Amino acid sequence: MIRPRARKVLVCGASIAGPALAWWLERYGFDVTVVERAGTIRSGGYAIDIRGTAVDVCERMGLMPALREAHINAQSWTFRNSRRVISSIRQEDITGGVVGRDVEVQRGVISGLLHDMTKDTIPYRFDDSVIAMADHDGGIDVTFRSGRQERFDLVIAADGLHSTTRALAFGPADQFYRYLGCCFVGFTMPNNHGFSREAVIYNEPGLMALVYETGAERMNALLAYRREAPAREEYTDMDRLHRDLQTRYAGQGWIMPEMLSEARKSADIYFDSMTQIHMPQWSKGRVGVVGDAAYGPSFFSGQGTSLALVGAYVLAGELATHADHREAFAAYEGKARVFVQQNQATAHGGSDIMVPATRAKIWKRNVMMDLSPILTRFGLIGRKSRQLNSALTITDYHAAGPVPTAA
Repeated sequence: MIRPRARKVLVCGASIAGPALAWWLERYGFDVTVVERAGTIRSGGYAIDIRGTAVDVCERMGLMPALREAHINAQSWTFRNSRRVISSIRQEDITGGVVGRDVEVQRGVISGLLHDMTKDTIPYRFDDSVIAMADHDGGIDVTFRSGRQERFDLVIAADGLHSTTRALAFGPADQFYRYLGCCFVGFTMPNNHGFSREAVIYNEPGLMALVYETGAERMNALLAYRREAPAREEYTDMDRLHRDLQTRYAGQGWIMPEMLSEARKSADIYFDSMTQIHMPQWSKGRVGVVGDAAYGPSFFSGQGTSLALVGAYVLAGELATHADHREAFAAYEGKARVFVQQNQATAHGGSDIMVPATRAKIWKRNVMMDLSPILTRFGLIGRKSRQLNSALTITDYHAAGPVPTAA
């Protein structure tokens, strides 16, 4: 009797969705490999939230004690103009977080934890990526940038918003992008102003400058601005980017001159257009997508990491309970799509809060912030976000029986 072999899965991307998916798949008996374009796990990064259903996933993975220890515990969001503070609101009121349950950590913290949980049992191939795939009845043949060629049963794209693996299987990325009307520049800078575990947001019409002190060595900084069309290729020239920032933020008060100076000399600056990913289908043949590669909601939603963790859990569970990958992909999409769409929709309100387009919209936002204690008490803000964060009840796949294997 020939013993069935474990299904062989290549996971592309080693940030959050990829290692989380790999951990669950390996637990269910799959033969998993992770490939990552970067040379190592990326440390640091901006603060991310883990809320609602994603907390349930992390509890099942045993991650919550370490995440709670690393919890940033930011206290407030403060809105101001060049002259004064306009209003301040508790962080959980604006994000819909649940105090004592949800956590916020540096992105590198959870990436590092996931890598530590998987590195001893799952092979990681850093500084490599997929450059070609050939899908057929017997599997999917993969060619890597390193020259290596290998056959897998499945390939999962978990390599982010600008996924190259997704492009190989589904076509050009532009067809899936939904531009949210803003571009942003992120970097870190010294805290020379005594900020303490808070976000401070400066606005003029169509402009935002934010600093977020998290107790780390350097604080996160973000410049975001309304722009009619997304900016991509023209901003590969960093000098051109900085000239544009100088023009857009010319004459602005508060600490804007310092922020522009720090952005210009930053070694970790990151620029992108604020976009979401909307795909009509999350699988094609033997290729599936998860996390930002499948449904990046943008950080205006505050749900990118949570959706990645939940999506990885559901995808792994459905693959573990279906011998046919087509049935598994369909079940994954059937269970997660509405949850994803509901959370993606919150980003549109987030843009009006973070980068109001007009003085009237700034005024309206400020009034809402001033009234936040009353609105929160009566459930008029925060409650909907909390409901959406937990809108998906996850299946207990541990009780699903033995893992199907390949013939």
